[in-house]
Amino acid sequence: MAITSANQLELLQTAEAVAREKMIDPGLVVDAMEESLARAAKSRYGAEMDIRVSIDRKTGKATFTRVRTVVEDDELENYQAEFTVEQAKQYMADPKVGDTFVEEVPPVEMGRIAAQSAKQVILQKVREAERDRQYEEFKDRAGTIINGQVKREEYGNVIVDVGAGEAILRRNEKIGRESYRPNDRIRCYIKDVRREPRGPQIFLSRTAPEFMAELFKMEVPEIYDGIIEIKAVARDPGSRAKIAVISYDGSIDPVGACVGMRGSRVQAVVNELQGEKIDIIPWNEDQPTFLVNALQPAEVTKVVLDEEAERIEVVVPEEQLSLAIGRRGQNVRLASQLTGLDIDIMTEEEESARRQKEFEARTGLFMETLDLDEFFAQLLVSEGFSNLEEVAYVELDELLVIDGVDESTAAELQARARDYLEAQAKAALENARALGVEDSLVEFDGLTPQMIEALAKDGVKTLEDFATCADWELAGGWTTVNGERIKDDGLLEPFDVSLEEAQNLVMTARILLGWVDPADLEAEAEEDGDDIETETDEEAGA
Repeated sequence: MAITSANQLELLQTAEAVAREKMIDPGLVVDAMEESLARAAKSRYGAEMDIRVSIDRKTGKATFTRVRTVVEDDELENYQAEFTVEQAKQYMADPKVGDTFVEEVPPVEMGRIAAQSAKQVILQKVREAERDRQYEEFKDRAGTIINGQVKREEYGNVIVDVGAGEAILRRNEKIGRESYRPNDRIRCYIKDVRREPRGPQIFLSRTAPEFMAELFKMEVPEIYDGIIEIKAVARDPGSRAKIAVISYDGSIDPVGACVGMRGSRVQAVVNELQGEKIDIIPWNEDQPTFLVNALQPAEVTKVVLDEEAERIEVVVPEEQLSLAIGRRGQNVRLASQLTGLDIDIMTEEEESARRQKEFEARTGLFMETLDLDEFFAQLLVSEGFSNLEEVAYVELDELLVIDGVDESTAAELQARARDYLEAQAKAALENARALGVEDSLVEFDGLTPQMIEALAKDGVKTLEDFATCADWELAGGWTTVNGERIKDDGLLEPFDVSLEEAQNLVMTARILLGWVDPADLEAEAEEDGDDIETETDEEAGA
């Protein structure tokens, strides 16, 4: 096939037709044609030649040119595409390194194989352009709702026609009992848009909490306008959900606005989600109060929050226990997702029994260690004393408020407590040394003998060993595995060492060993401070 005047215009007409069909720029198709013709010409003239093709955008005329570049004598490698300054003087006046010499060459006759190769190049370039167009169109639409039409189902995954391409609704992103047939209309949340080798992949979801939030935004004008904000969403797709809302206008009830007149607004969302029951809950900055709201319709008697462990204990009446937990733990699970806290639910009877057990344990501790009778030990526990350190080192006045305790009695109590603690510390240190602990760790400031003993039992016997520990190994923490939070026990956790204290201890050890330069830490701290100030200034300017 030769590029003759008879079919020059056909190139442009073909490019226009392909561009309209694929909804891409005709110039991209022409570029692909130029590349395919250049490849065919190289197969005719030689692969080492730099052959280029230019198609006139108005007439469709294809011009074939050979390009040669002037290079230094010692850099000459490709004799077909490069030449030296001396060689170039035959073709150019005053050539310099880097100049190019362009000469037109005759058009090529394209055989069947060359034509097929050119066709493949054009198709590949067109597909790439189409993928780029789809990606550019959808990359900024992630996090929004889209309407589409079901095309087919593959292995439980639904392929959805979204107009300018195809998207996929995976099996695990469908609401349990949903089924679709070709040409069904479907509404989904665009969860992610990724550029992949086979083209942009648009991943849809109907189970994502954000899908429910976007549906409410569509149904409730106050949310769209920013008067009401959705603070958190927790879903058991197709069954039940909880959504927390707050109003920034005191005259507007956020729950009532989301429910709508006779439940019209929330019912529209429920219908879209296949009858999913939705609890709309007022948001509160106070976590215990918010949790009480989140556990509705159950009534809560008492809430105890452990902020460090991100756990919360909830006490409910016996008759409310099953309602608070919900069917298969659904109510408490959704409340936990909504608040971001682990929730322990117990009845009033269970909580009373636990408190009684703790009271008896502390009473026994004081009876045994301080040689007190049961009544006196119970007085100490009733006044809030929970361990020997509190008795040994509190101000004397705090002991004098106990009935029957005078100054001499209080001093004797503190003396007994201190003697016992000192004996414990001595025994712990002796045990640690027997385990092989070195002086470098014993003399390290910040660790008690009991802490050193606990470290030694786990194989930490030198300051170098201690400096290699991670802060969470010492203080403990929580790890999320498959959506479930699992407790990591720390070596020094029984001694109430916080994560921040563990970080400071480890960093101090590394500085003493010369592993870390304090000047570097100060420089990093200053940089962090500058970054914070810059962000604050930018926010103020905005």
